[in-house]
Amino acid sequence: MQMKALFIGQSYIDITFVTDHLPIGDEKMVARDYAVSFGGNAVTAAFSCAKLGIAPDLLASVADDWLGRMFIDMAAKYGISVHHRKVAESSLSFIMPKGDQRAIVRCRDDNFKHPFPLLNLTGCRALHVDGHLPDAAIHYAKICHEAGILTSLDGGGLRSNTHDLLPFVGTALVAERLCEQMNLTPGEMLTYLRSRGCRIGGVTMGAKGLLWYDETKNERFLPALDVPERLVIDTTAPATSFTVPTSIRIWSIPMPSGSSTSSSRARHRRIRSSIRQRSEPAHAGADQRDRGAVRRAAADPGRAWSRSRARQARDQACNRAPLVSRFRRS
Repeated sequence: MQMKALFIGQSYIDITFVTDHLPIGDEKMVARDYAVSFGGNAVTAAFSCAKLGIAPDLLASVADDWLGRMFIDMAAKYGISVHHRKVAESSLSFIMPKGDQRAIVRCRDDNFKHPFPLLNLTGCRALHVDGHLPDAAIHYAKICHEAGILTSLDGGGLRSNTHDLLPFVGTALVAERLCEQMNLTPGEMLTYLRSRGCRIGGVTMGAKGLLWYDETKNERFLPALDVPERLVIDTTAPATSFTVPTSIRIWSIPMPSGSSTSSSRARHRRIRSSIRQRSEPAHAGADQRDRGAVRRAAADPGRAWSRSRARQARDQACNRAPLVSRFRRS
């Protein structure tokens, strides 16, 4: 069976727990709830892709221990073909969510025992990387770039190869943390991504939303969904899960036929429509939006307050005065 898409990244087993207090010293606590799952940027993206009906190939770190075998079993249940990059121990993430934030402790083994495997890319329509396994990411990004295979990057933070990898990436979505590490505003990050040759780029800003530019280099802002705080359980990996359906739209990969994926195709169409309709141009239309906000306030004060709060978060995140179209410094 030919490869449909290739994902490359570090694999983790995520242990997420909810507790009111983190013990110190010789204290002991019992968590209110917990969950065990797969983790890692590209790994989570691969599982999300499989959930949408496109089972990809995954090149990831895998250890010959019980956690590694559990990870392989998880992948098999999703129909994901795993290509192993052997390490001595499986990597773990301990995640403690609280409100709209989460603290993470990572235990990572990236001391690879062997070179990355050479794969047959015949039939591959897309490549998605997170910057981990840096030699493999660069190698396959170059091949896919030269072959006209669309590539995307989930750049959560600064990696050793980020600068060198970007010229071979068509779509780059990075986290606000990368802006902080590089001492850039989100608007300046978009300028940087354009300068490295990325056709589409964006900065995910958590509850504030997404600042991005399209193929025509027009900058847009996509507000985050206004989810009541009482309904927020765990904010781990929402950007990663968002990246995959967005990339599927950009890649134009057809969803499989059959009744089992009809709901996936429906979600895909809703995502396409939502991105287009909810994105606001970042460089024009401020006056029209302001007048629209007044009309919405008269009709629905609660909804208008919610949109106003989202807009204020956008302005603050982009380091600009409210309703002034200046997303990057001149």
